[in-house]
Amino acid sequence: MKTIEYFYSAHSAYAYIGSKLLMETARDKGARIDHRPMDLRAVVAATGPGPHNSRTPERRLYFSGREIERWAEYRGVGILPWPAFHDHEIASSNGMLIAGLLQGTNIDALAHRFLEAHWRDDADLADKDTLAALARDVGLDPAPLLGAIGSPEVTAVYEANTKEAIERSVFGSPTYFVDGDMFYGQDHLELVARALEHPFKGTWPRG
Repeated sequence: MKTIEYFYSAHSAYAYIGSKLLMETARDKGARIDHRPMDLRAVVAATGPGPHNSRTPERRLYFSGREIERWAEYRGVGILPWPAFHDHEIASSNGMLIAGLLQGTNIDALAHRFLEAHWRDDADLADKDTLAALARDVGLDPAPLLGAIGSPEVTAVYEANTKEAIERSVFGSPTYFVDGDMFYGQDHLELVARALEHPFKGTWPRG
């Protein structure tokens, strides 16, 4: 079975915009999604173009505004101009996803619900009651997942995912890998689908 390594954060706009298509692509191609929730803020600080607030106003309005609007319309997903709680901590939601993985839960639906709730419904992903309600939305018992947030096991995986993302030159969310080939951004999902059937020529990373 082919695998899509999926580096993302549960509060990422572009991960949300591509989430439904990612799930469909994996299903249609018989692939497994290897979820790698990461500390996006740490990754961007290390490998990205700089902190969000350091971008020019024009760049923020384009990349974090116009681009989001257009892609959401193109993908057919509802989206807010900007979530009210977007600057809240992100470790809880990412940690809850990792807890699910460690407990043997398929977190595809939970990951999608987190993204959707944050960007469509203005959910605060730092609020434990909200996270519990979202887990119940997809038929999961939230108690064991919430109880593992911040545990040594979950923290270790979160830190390892973040470190690996930086080492593999990930610079944003979402980033996908198919057989080691990196595809940054949900706008590359069509290429991910092609790579699952016919790998592209050339190699990545470059030596």
